[in-house]
Amino acid sequence: MGIRIDKYLWCVRLSKTRSKATELVKKGKVKLNDEAIKPAREVNIGDTVSIIKHTTTFSYKVKDLLKNRVGAKLVDDYIIDITPQSEIDNYKTYQAAQASYRNHGTGKPSKKERRALESFKKWKDS
Repeated sequence: MGIRIDKYLWCVRLSKTRSKATELVKKGKVKLNDEAIKPAREVNIGDTVSIIKHTTTFSYKVKDLLKNRVGAKLVDDYIIDITPQSEIDNYKTYQAAQASYRNHGTGKPSKKERRALESFKKWKDS
């Protein structure tokens, strides 16, 4: 007897919440043995779970089943990360590109900065 895929993703900390895990499966971001699935599909020992994050596909082999969420240190008892190194490098490249795209804190101006700009524009026009 297996466990639902959405619950399993949440239990082994591949998703923050169970509802987010369900959403990932519904959107087609999760595959079980390279097949599109529904959230109620059961996972069994030996299955391969693939999760698509941005441009990368992370793959995990199911070692054991569980009923409740486990601590981060115990996750290795239940899954084996079998993601190819090329995919990990691809994800690191994506992260670097996102970090250099926009520096932290350089988004739209704050209310104070907007008021200062408006004040400067009024002063300049007069």
